[in-house]
Amino acid sequence: MKRFPYKDIKRATDGFQSIMYTTSHIAAYKARFQDGGVVLIKEMRDYDQGKDAFYREVQLLGRLHHRHLLALKGFSTGHRRLLVFDNIERGSLKEHLTDPIRTPLDWKTRLQIVIGVVAALEYLLLFNEPPMYHVSISSSSIMLDENFNAKLSDVGLQSSGENYVTVPHTSCAKDCMGQECGNIMFQLGVLILELVTGQSSDDRAADLVQWIREYRFCSSIHKMLDPDLGNSYDSRELKSLLAVAKLCVRYGDKPKTSILQVLRYLHKKIESPHD
Repeated sequence: MKRFPYKDIKRATDGFQSIMYTTSHIAAYKARFQDGGVVLIKEMRDYDQGKDAFYREVQLLGRLHHRHLLALKGFSTGHRRLLVFDNIERGSLKEHLTDPIRTPLDWKTRLQIVIGVVAALEYLLLFNEPPMYHVSISSSSIMLDENFNAKLSDVGLQSSGENYVTVPHTSCAKDCMGQECGNIMFQLGVLILELVTGQSSDDRAADLVQWIREYRFCSSIHKMLDPDLGNSYDSRELKSLLAVAKLCVRYGDKPKTSILQVLRYLHKKIESPHD
């Protein structure tokens, strides 16, 4: 794991001005180094557990390897405690959903983003030992690589505020049906609604959840659908995706399904040939 000079990171982030997202404990910056690479820098704020705890986090994050997780490249312990992650050439998902200058994401790309996020959650919660991580799912913290593959960037051991979900080793069984996983499922449902409607959950999360919980929400889909999609979407896939979103937000912290079941459902309904 590479140790980056503090001065290089300060220069690459334009004096820590290029903020991508912030929480109560973390600030994330876009950094452009002299070699031209664009990476994500995370500053661990209010981290009062000492350097040993920070180094443990570096070690644990460094051993996470999944194509839908933003990989840790290095760190810095100068004036601030900083984590340096992999390339983020295409920026965040939120930028692609809300920035009118960017080319809108097509339907296939949005589907693959959902599947990628769910695959990363499956890895973190069910196939990582121990699953003692915190994960936050939002369009602000999901990065896109050059092929528009989704990369979760807000994963770690330190709480990042109320949107962060603790995943203790003892509470999430193999089916991942505990309260913590219920919170993660809820965030996943909101993310799906963002992708379908093109609306940011930062401003309209409550409205989006209220809409999908309505008994006759299907009759208003055409009003809520992102206009940038036009007629390029598959109506069967759209209904399957909305069914997942509805299931994810329906039960709050007492989920009736698991991340693994959601992933299998998506593969069956979206990736298999239509009848």
